[in-house]
Amino acid sequence: MAKKYDVIVIGTGAAGSTVAYACQAAGRTVAIIDSLPYGGTCALRGCDPKKVMVGLAETVDAHNRLLGYGVPGTQVLVDWPKLAAFKATFVELVPQSQVAAYESAGIDAYHGRARFLSPRELEVNEETLEADFITIATGAAPMDLGVPGAELVVTSDDWLDLKEMPKRIVFIGGCFISFEFAHIANAVGAEVTILDRGKRPLKPFDSDLVADLVGAAKKRGINVKAERPVLAVERDGSAFVVKTKPPDGGEEDFSADLVVHGAGRVPQVADLGLDAAGVETGRRGVKVNAYMQSVSNPAVYAAGDAAEPGPALTPVAGREAEIVADNILNGKTREFVVPGVPSIVYTVPPLGAVGLLEGQASEQGLDFKVNQGDFSSWYHNRRLREEYAAYKILVDNQTDLVLGAHFFGLAAEELINLFTLAINQGITATELRRTIFAYPTFSYDISYML
Repeated sequence: MAKKYDVIVIGTGAAGSTVAYACQAAGRTVAIIDSLPYGGTCALRGCDPKKVMVGLAETVDAHNRLLGYGVPGTQVLVDWPKLAAFKATFVELVPQSQVAAYESAGIDAYHGRARFLSPRELEVNEETLEADFITIATGAAPMDLGVPGAELVVTSDDWLDLKEMPKRIVFIGGCFISFEFAHIANAVGAEVTILDRGKRPLKPFDSDLVADLVGAAKKRGINVKAERPVLAVERDGSAFVVKTKPPDGGEEDFSADLVVHGAGRVPQVADLGLDAAGVETGRRGVKVNAYMQSVSNPAVYAAGDAAEPGPALTPVAGREAEIVADNILNGKTREFVVPGVPSIVYTVPPLGAVGLLEGQASEQGLDFKVNQGDFSSWYHNRRLREEYAAYKILVDNQTDLVLGAHFFGLAAEELINLFTLAINQGITATELRRTIFAYPTFSYDISYML
């Protein structure tokens, strides 16, 4: 006999936990399921541990930039074993604390892979569970590389758990993971190569600023190779060889002590038995309507990386989960509308974007101007001796509203938040320019950018 709940949630990350706690707080009986350690990607295998490591890379970079300008000593590198141990303090207790939190809240937690038996039934660990509503928040997993030797390539999860840093690393793919981890590995002293199959990496970001980032990465010694589709990965004794096809034909090989998957992730829904539940999926996950409800099974909702509509970012997952919970509890009352969502590549220095790219604004037939420039010679970058800093801001000529903002350089991750606020709240470029920001701060420079 199936054990009955009001709500079952599959996944214990930001989206899944938000739905579970909201429904339990409203008096519903709730179960939550995960086959991985409780906590989800962001807390255990993504944003949080990665940013700890980026922080050390930034600190070492600042030290090296300011040598001879008040900072004594010589060039330094990140101590990887100590950094890895420091990172572990942020993640090692998360699963246990999640279990305790679920127990305290009265949420039944199951550890195992869930599989649908019918539109409202699941099996986990040979036990059948049934619910009025089921939320899929299983996150994403590395995409299939589809090349011989793919089993020799480690994932970003594996990379984060390395005890020692290999001397030579090849990252396959020109996405967030490759660029962020490459900068961390470079700060440790590894020889790093990024192989991207396309003509340019990081396609969701402004092409001019990406070119600046690639140039800065190469100056650091990170070898970025475009138009290098991977043909195979082979063993070479204790090392590896990555075989690629260069644009001029033939074959080009890259040797490495470790090969890392950085070619993107896909919704982790393939083994959930969704056919048995009548849940339709697309390339980007469960197909949902504006209420985050499955288009084919009204008992099923989805949020986060497992759902089709929004960007695969933790804050978006949290917002989607709030909407799912509201609609489960109160009927279909809230729709998900994709707002201006900021996105950051945590390289050293970082790259940020929010709103439209130039090409997108042109395709929409908008009448806009582009304010752009290199501000590496401005006060803040001079005092910190940062030679890479650029911005590009799109402003509608008719409404004076900000359409998009793009930054590469120190404080990009904070400047982008101000422009996110402007885009979402309808603050005009003139109002931003006239705002009195604290001085001297990076935000103060906005008036000169507009």
